[in-house]
Formats: sequence, structure tokens, C-alpha cells
Amino acid sequence: MKIAIIQSPLVWEDPKANRIQFEEKIKSITENVDLIVLPEMFSTGFTMHPELVAETMDGETIAWLQSLCREKNVAITGSIVVVENGKYYNRLVFVFPSGEIQHYDKRHRFTLAGEDKVYTAGKNKLIVDYKGFKICPLICYDLRFPVFARNVENYDVLLFVANWPKPRVNAWNALLKARAIENMCYVIGVNRIGEDQNNYVYNGNSQVLDCLGDNLVQANEIEGVFIATIDKKNLDETRTKLSFLNDKDAFTVID
Repeated sequence: MKIAIIQSPLVWEDPKANRIQFEEKIKSITENVDLIVLPEMFSTGFTMHPELVAETMDGETIAWLQSLCREKNVAITGSIVVVENGKYYNRLVFVFPSGEIQHYDKRHRFTLAGEDKVYTAGKNKLIVDYKGFKICPLICYDLRFPVFARNVENYDVLLFVANWPKPRVNAWNALLKARAIENMCYVIGVNRIGEDQNNYVYNGNSQVLDCLGDNLVQANEIEGVFIATIDKKNLDETRTKLSFLNDKDAFTVID
């Protein structure tokens, strides 16, 4: 499966402007790719003012994603600010080429920024079946919680979308590698670049890693589209040879 990760600055709390810039980047992709990954809150930046920008699941950004997926015959994923039944969610949407949508609501809200004060936490992981791969998408701060991310569902790909700031980028790089190694899976991490309205700087380091923790692509601090290919056969062969997952602990996450 061929994956395109898009590393980009974000326009603060301006969904229309962000849709325009991402559409340009998506339409610039000339290779046939199967999945396009955008950052966390790609339409707004990491805002704690959801009342200004939240959309419904019938809103413009969802309709725009569905239209692009059908036009390009590709799946697209990333998170947006969603309002539902009077509550706000940092919601990752996985939009299939058909326009079908599955979603995951961020479980671990970033208390340091007050995300827990304005967004409702999700409870359940999502496992997406796509192109022969089982994909587990999570969001940013979830990366720091290996128990929740643990591969008890026998997924093949662990995916993180993020707004992860520059001062803690060493943790981003180390934890992505750790999640790949401990879960014997591909890991995709997509972070933004640039500076937000709160003067936080983001330096990207989006990447795709294999199940041994080796980089297949590393975007460093560069704006652009980066493409990697992941191979189910190679993953299965490595897991058969190094059968570490057979020895994993059984447990249940309690809310």
C-alpha cells in the first residue's frame, strides 16, 4: 500500500483557507497512492475555541473530504473539530474512496493546553480494514500512552496525527519508534510545521517506520508531500520470524 503524508503549516482557525491549501497539495500528487494522511485539527490548528470553528459530520470539511476521496479514488484521514449533541470532539475521520466514513474520538486530551476542559474524550479504539491492512488511528497525546495503543487487536499499522511542538520533538521521535518496535507494526506519524496563534512552533518530523523501527520516510522540517510504501507480506514474514507478539500480555482497559 502506498501512503502519502502531508506536512504543512496550518492557517489558524480558518477551515476554508486550510481546505484550499490541502486541496492544492493533494491534487499535486501525481503518483497513485492509496492513503493520504493529514495532521491533527488540519482545518483549524490546535484550537481551544471549538465554538468558533466546530463542524458537524454533515459540514463543509466532511463533504470536501468525501468529494476529494471520490475524485482521486483514495482514502484520506486526519482530525477535525466536530460538534455533536452539544459536545465538542477532536475527531479523526477516515474517509474511504467511496465516501464512507469511520471515526475515532481522541481519548487522551492534552491537559497541559486545557483540551480536557473543552473537548469530550473518546472511549474506544478504531480498527480500519483497508487494502488488506488493519489500521489503528490515534491522535497526538495518545502517543504517550502505550497501554491504550498496545496491539491487542492484531493491527498492522498504528497511525498518529499530531500538532506536536518543537520543544518536545525528541519525545515524538522516540515514542513513534518505540510504538513500532513494541507492537511489531508499521507506524505513521504526521505532524504540522510552522507557528500557531499562541506562538507555539512546530517542526514536523513526520515519518513512516517499519516494524523494526527503521524509517521508510522522514520529512524532517520540510513542507511537502512524502510517499512511502508498506508491504503486508514483509510484515507477516518478519512477525513470523520474530514472534514477539505471541508473548504479549492480555489485559482490558477500564474507563
